[in-house]
Amino acid sequence: MKKFLLFFLLISSGALYSGEKPKYMWFDCEANYQRLGSADSIVYYLKKVKSIGFTDVVVDVKSIMGEVLYKSKYAPFMGEWEGRYRNPDFDMMAVFIEQGHKLGLKVHASLNIFAGGHNFFNRGIIYKEHPEWQSTVYHEGKLMKIGDMKWNYNGMMNPANPEVQQYQLNILKECVQKYKKMDGIILDRMRFDNITSDFSEASRRQFEEYSGIKVENFPDDILYWTESNGKKVWKLGKHFNKWAEWRAMVIKEFAVKARKVIKDANPKIALGDYTGGWYPTYFHVGVNWASEKYDPSKEFNWATPEYKKSGYAELLDIYMTGLYYTNVTKEDVDRANGTLGKRTEAGMDNSRSYWYSVEGGAALVKEITKGVVPVTGSLYVEQYEGNKETFRRAITQALKSSDGLMIFDISHIINRNWWDVLEKGIIDAN
Repeated sequence: MKKFLLFFLLISSGALYSGEKPKYMWFDCEANYQRLGSADSIVYYLKKVKSIGFTDVVVDVKSIMGEVLYKSKYAPFMGEWEGRYRNPDFDMMAVFIEQGHKLGLKVHASLNIFAGGHNFFNRGIIYKEHPEWQSTVYHEGKLMKIGDMKWNYNGMMNPANPEVQQYQLNILKECVQKYKKMDGIILDRMRFDNITSDFSEASRRQFEEYSGIKVENFPDDILYWTESNGKKVWKLGKHFNKWAEWRAMVIKEFAVKARKVIKDANPKIALGDYTGGWYPTYFHVGVNWASEKYDPSKEFNWATPEYKKSGYAELLDIYMTGLYYTNVTKEDVDRANGTLGKRTEAGMDNSRSYWYSVEGGAALVKEITKGVVPVTGSLYVEQYEGNKETFRRAITQALKSSDGLMIFDISHIINRNWWDVLEKGIIDAN
């Protein structure tokens, strides 16, 4: 009788999660800078997400500018944002861990890896501490620094630069050692900016050494620009496929180093990664998040037979895939009549494929990750502006079609007061 009573109490208190899919709420550091500046506010939102069924939170501790939200030996402290100030003695992440664990929530830190500047504000480490680390972009036939591209907010660094890599590894190790009780690290923006970067001389030398190819006409033998209907467009050069393989291997090799650094510092910590789910065009950003067992060269003309070696799904404990699609089901794609929805993320194209839906996208990701890591369907709330019902359907579909749910991010839920639709979408998936 006592054993039965204990079992009943565990179930009724929510302490026993039999096969429950994890649900992650993301806290972006810039969008939530003010509201996460006090312990009371953090506790309020932790209780809120817990009450509607979330099991995990992801806390942004390293911004796209390369600034961090804790005292660091390596990175500058993000002590101000949009006229609001943060005392460096206030340890936001420590509060999240302590208070989140009290509520039974798992707490993960997210870090923007190869992002180093916000071009709209001329701010970040590519502007101040390390301008030499920024990406060189081949834009409309001209080589230029990414910090000069004021129409692109994301001031990315060159992932192939060994100094950049070591700097990021130092920060990852520091973060894990500082927060020994956190549950996981989520890597974000572990990628190149887009297909037009990085075309620095350093990248050229590394590629030539890797491939054994002497690039006579750089960068046009890899990527060149031409005109079509009065607009400049890029085309793939004769060496592009090998270049795509090299870029993906750069990211894979960094992921190997990152895993070792993190697990050596704390073997219990979960290693996660957050990418876009549009794999057929994700080579634009130099990332192959598939399993090594998946061979894209059998399906896509941009992949070499060796490209599969760059797959790194096996390195991950958590994989969050961005299902950033306003079509929820495959049937929605059939009914779309040419209405594609918002597609503003790096690497997206304008095809009407089933994988540009939450249902179809999740199926594609699960197929090419080969079951080696749980797939967490991730939604970008702002894409559903003005359409709560589509957002509710997307939540339900993501949970049904994948191994979990991630919402990016809480600020969009707060600003729209969409707590009710979020809770209903989770309930409807059960």
